[in-house]
Amino acid sequence: MGFLFSGSALSTYSRPHLTFPDQLALLKSRGLAASDDLAALSYLRRNGYYRLSAYWYPFRRSRFMAVGNAIHRITEDAFVVGATFEAAVRLYVFDKRLWMLVLDAIERLEVALRVDIAYNLGQKDPFAHINASLLHGHFSVKLQKSGKTRHQEWLEKLDDLTDRSKEDFVAHFRAKYGNPLPIWVVIELWDFGLLSNFYAGMKPADRVALAIRFGVPDDTLMSSWLRTLNYIRNIAAHHSRLWNRNMIDQPKMPSAGQIPIFDPYLSTINIGRPYATLCILAYLMSQVCPRSQWRQRVLALLRSFPATGIQSVDVLAMGCHPGWENEPFWN
Repeated sequence: MGFLFSGSALSTYSRPHLTFPDQLALLKSRGLAASDDLAALSYLRRNGYYRLSAYWYPFRRSRFMAVGNAIHRITEDAFVVGATFEAAVRLYVFDKRLWMLVLDAIERLEVALRVDIAYNLGQKDPFAHINASLLHGHFSVKLQKSGKTRHQEWLEKLDDLTDRSKEDFVAHFRAKYGNPLPIWVVIELWDFGLLSNFYAGMKPADRVALAIRFGVPDDTLMSSWLRTLNYIRNIAAHHSRLWNRNMIDQPKMPSAGQIPIFDPYLSTINIGRPYATLCILAYLMSQVCPRSQWRQRVLALLRSFPATGIQSVDVLAMGCHPGWENEPFWN
C-alpha cells in the first residue's frame, strides 16, 4: 500500500542512506578538513548531519551565473580552502549560546507582558480575554476567510492549549469554579504567540498604556517588536540556525526621536539580520530588568565569535556594524 501525502507530489529524492563514517568521508571528499575523526563522528551522532550542515554551509564554494537578465548565486558542494569541521562545530556552539541568551530575555519579557495584560484588563473584567467588547473590532468583529473572527480563532487555540494542560492550577480552578478561567489564571498558559496576537487585538488605548510600560511610545511599534520576538523565539526554541538568519518577520524601527538610543543607527541598522533584534531585546531588557547582566553577557558572547578562517563568516554577518561593541545598547 502506498502512502498519500496531501497537497504534494511524490518525492524524487534518491540519495542513499549514509552511515556516520560515510557522512564524514563525503564531507572530506568535498574539502571539509577534520583533524579529529573520532570527535567529528561523535558530533555527527549527537547532533545529526542535517543540523550541522547549516553551520558548514557558509564554508561552501559559490559562483554567480546569469539566467536571462538576472544573476543567480549558485552554491556548490565543494568547500573553500581552509574550511574545517571544527570551525563549523565552533559556530554551532556559538549559536547554541546565542539561543540560550535570546530565550532568557524573551522569557523575562513574556512574564512581564503576562502580568501587565492580566492586571490592566482584569480590572475591567475578570474574563476580559473572552469579552469581545473590550477588544479591537479588527480582532473581535471583522470576519476572516474562515468565517470566524481572529478572536474566535485565537480562543480556539487557547481552548486547545487549556484542554491539553497538565497544570495543577488548571484542574483546581475547573474543579472549584468551572470554566472559563479568569484572565490572571489562564494567562499563565499563554505562549508568546498567543500573547503577541492578543496584544495586537487589544484596543489602542490599552495597547499604548502597556507599550509605555516597556518604554515604547508607539503601540504599532510594540506590536511589530512582539511579532519579531515571537519569530526569533521559535527559531531559538527549535534549535535552528540563528546567528546569520535572514529574518522573515523583520522588526519595525522607531521614528527619529521616538526612542533616542536608536536614532544614530536608523539609517544603517540591518533589520534583516539578528543583530537589530538583539538591540531591541537589549533596550526592552533595560526597561523591564534594568539590573540584569543580560546585555553584558550578549556583549561578551558576540566578542567571542569563533575564528573560522573563512572570509565573511564573522560577527558582521549577524548584521553588526563595525564598532558595534561601543554602541549604547551594550553599556
